[in-house]
Amino acid sequence: MEYKFGIQVFILFMCNTPRFIPRYAYSKPVILKGFSDNTKFQFLCSKSSLLQEYGERMVRLSTANTYSYRKVDVRFEEFVDLLLRPQSLDTLGSDTLYFFGDNNFTEWHSLFENYKAPRYMLPHTTGAYSFGIAGPGTGVPFHWHGPGYSEIIYGRKLSQRP
Repeated sequence: MEYKFGIQVFILFMCNTPRFIPRYAYSKPVILKGFSDNTKFQFLCSKSSLLQEYGERMVRLSTANTYSYRKVDVRFEEFVDLLLRPQSLDTLGSDTLYFFGDNNFTEWHSLFENYKAPRYMLPHTTGAYSFGIAGPGTGVPFHWHGPGYSEIIYGRKLSQRP
């Protein structure tokens, strides 16, 4: 078995085994490989591609606290140029502005239509999509929710678990 950061890695065909759902789906983090090919979407999400297509458009930024209390509307280009910078490890998520959650799906449709969702879904569930952009060294504070699938197009997600 392959592990990364102490978390088991599954390849697509392994998730069809009878033990996957009861062992991992609702109780343990797992890294999934080979579920979709988003090479084109990744290219479209490059900084230069996004700025060319969406630079002049307004986006709503939010803080990463539970209810995203602070909302700020800025041009996408301004967000990229001024706010997508590495930040101090002492900066709180509630003080950091992210582009997530309040996406205008009509304006961003030409990008989102190129995303290939994973072929695997948990039984008796439906998907909900969220697209976000944040700077290096940022992250959301501790939070919880039901089962979720997170695909990182650029960068990495670090899990800090006890």
